[in-house]
Amino acid sequence: MNWNEYKILLVDDEQDILEFLSYNLKNEGFEIHTAQDGNQALKIATDIKPHLVLLDVMMPGMDGIETCEEIRKLPELENTLVAFLTARGEDYSQIAGFEAGGDDYITKPIKPKLLVSKIKSLLKRYTSGKKGIEEDKNQIVSGNLVIDKDKYLVIQDGKEIFFPRKEFELISLLLSRPDKVFSRDEIFDNIWGDNIVVGDRTIDVHIRKLREKLGDEYIKTVKGIGYKYVKPA
Repeated sequence: MNWNEYKILLVDDEQDILEFLSYNLKNEGFEIHTAQDGNQALKIATDIKPHLVLLDVMMPGMDGIETCEEIRKLPELENTLVAFLTARGEDYSQIAGFEAGGDDYITKPIKPKLLVSKIKSLLKRYTSGKKGIEEDKNQIVSGNLVIDKDKYLVIQDGKEIFFPRKEFELISLLLSRPDKVFSRDEIFDNIWGDNIVVGDRTIDVHIRKLREKLGDEYIKTVKGIGYKYVKPA
């Protein structure tokens, strides 16, 4: 892959961390932009439309979670990946990040080679996801639910509902084969990929968000196995 085609926005209130991240990612050819707070990040992101935003969670003013929530409200950034930088042991931050629409998290401190590897893995997912949206214009229809891959929307009873990237991919997966039980491992592999390490509660958080938006009757838990989509009677 030609990494110099990819734009990354780094957001952290600590200048030394920005310099560390910038140095290592620029060496790989990435186009790097930086911001030191959430408001500045939103302005830059709207202007440059980055492929990836790497957000520190703990920032004064608008923190990383709030910044991600604002990013997810902007249609022009719907394909932008968001990854959080979290300190070790901040499980609450990881859960909150996924609820806000984040795609992944990176635990700091992190070694440069591992950082670069994680970033490249994330951007490979961006590329495959982007191609899928551009090439597959078909809709998935089941009862009163429609998955519109072109618009990245779920339509329920004619009403458009916006889902962050991972929630959209999850409901699309479940809806692609109604009544099939997808194991947790299958969901991890299809949505996050086997090279990405995420917390044990990640799927639970995303399933809960789907139920909040669509209703409990659509997503059923098969105890000890996984989840399935059920077409309401």
